[in-house]
Amino acid sequence: MSADPAPTGPLAGIRVIELGVWIAGPACGGILADWGAEVIKVEPPTGDPSRLFQKMLGDVLPTNPVFELDNRSKQSIQLDLHLAEDLAICLDLIDTADVLVTNIRRAALASFDLDYPSLASRFPELIYCHITGFGSDGPDANRAAFDIAAFWSRSGIASLLTAPGQSPPFQRGGMGDHNTGLAAAGAVSAALFERTSSGLGQLVETSLFREGMYTIGFDLNTKLMWGADVGNNDRTVASNPAANNYAIADGRHIWVVGIDPERHWPALCRVAGLPELIDDPRFATPIDRRANAADLIALLDTAFANLSFAEIEQRSDGEPDFFWSPINSLDDLLVDPQFASSGALAHVPDGAGATTTMVSTPVDFSRTPVNYRSLAPTLGQHTDAIKNELSAGD
Repeated sequence: MSADPAPTGPLAGIRVIELGVWIAGPACGGILADWGAEVIKVEPPTGDPSRLFQKMLGDVLPTNPVFELDNRSKQSIQLDLHLAEDLAICLDLIDTADVLVTNIRRAALASFDLDYPSLASRFPELIYCHITGFGSDGPDANRAAFDIAAFWSRSGIASLLTAPGQSPPFQRGGMGDHNTGLAAAGAVSAALFERTSSGLGQLVETSLFREGMYTIGFDLNTKLMWGADVGNNDRTVASNPAANNYAIADGRHIWVVGIDPERHWPALCRVAGLPELIDDPRFATPIDRRANAADLIALLDTAFANLSFAEIEQRSDGEPDFFWSPINSLDDLLVDPQFASSGALAHVPDGAGATTTMVSTPVDFSRTPVNYRSLAPTLGQHTDAIKNELSAGD
C-alpha cells in the first residue's frame, strides 16, 4: 500500500487514518508520515478544502505548495461518509489502524459515530488524536476555529505583539496549526509508547487555543503566579536595551540577544563602537540601563546605523559574549549559510525520477532516518487500491 520508496523512520509499520481538513489535523498526519507512518487521508467528495490554496494563492503556481507541505507521503481515499457503504469502509479502515487523527468538530464526528466515545469500546487499541479549536469542554468546545482566531487572537499572542497605539500584526498562515500539529504528533508518539506496555489505546487531545497559551507561557505564567506583566514591546524604551533590535547601515536589521545584562553588556558596547558606555554611570547597572533606556537605545541606534552587516560579523567574531542574529527576509534566509546545513530542506520524490524541494519536519533521527516517499496524493488517488486491500482482508 505504501508509496515507494519503502517507509523508514521511527514510526514505520504504524498505520494512521486521518480525518483532517485545512491545516492542523493534516499537519499532524504529515509529521507522522514524515516519521515513517503509513497515513491514509480520508477525504470527502470535494476533497480537503486546503486543496483550494492553489486558487487562493492566485492560481498562478503550477502546484499547491501549502497542501504539499502537510500531505506528502500520504495516500488518499475519497469517501462520502453520508453514505452507509462509505461510512462502513471508513470503519473498516479504522479497524486496521493504530492511530486516528482528526480535527473535525466533535458534534460532526458524533453524527457519524466517529467520535471517541463511539469508537473506544469497538477499537480498544486505537490511539485517537483529536485536535480542536478551543478544547473539549466549556462553552466554545464545538465552536469553529482557525488558528488566526484561536491560537493568534484569543490566546493573547496578537495583543502581546502589538506595539502601543498600533494595530495588531498579521499572523503568517499556519503558524498555530503547525505548532499544534507538532504537539499532537508528540502526543500520538507518547501514547503509542505507552500502548507497548498496556496494550490499550487512549484519547489524546490538544487545541489551537491551548497551544497559543503555551506559546506565551512566560507571560501567562507570570500573570497567573504573581499578577504581573512581563515588560513591554516598545523597542524605544525596552527594559533591557541589550536585548533589542537595531537597524544597520545596509538597510537590514539585527536582533541583539543580550539576555544576561551583566555578561553581555560590555561586549555589546565594544561591538557597537561605544566602549566608553561600559563605565558610564548612567548605564552602570541593569537597573540604571532600564531607567535610562530611551537615551541608551538612541545612542545604540546611531552607532548601529553606521555599521554594515559585514562589520558587525567581523567585530562579533572576537566577542564570544555578543549574541545576535540577523533579521532575515525569506530571500536572506535562502542564502543564509546555515539554512541548508540546518536540515531545513526535504527532497521529496516526484514520481518522475526527480525530487521536489520543500520544508522538512524539524526533527531528525540518527538510527531511523526520515525517508520522504512521495508528493501529496491527488484526490482519491488510492481509493481503489485501499478498497481492494480491505476486500481481500475480509
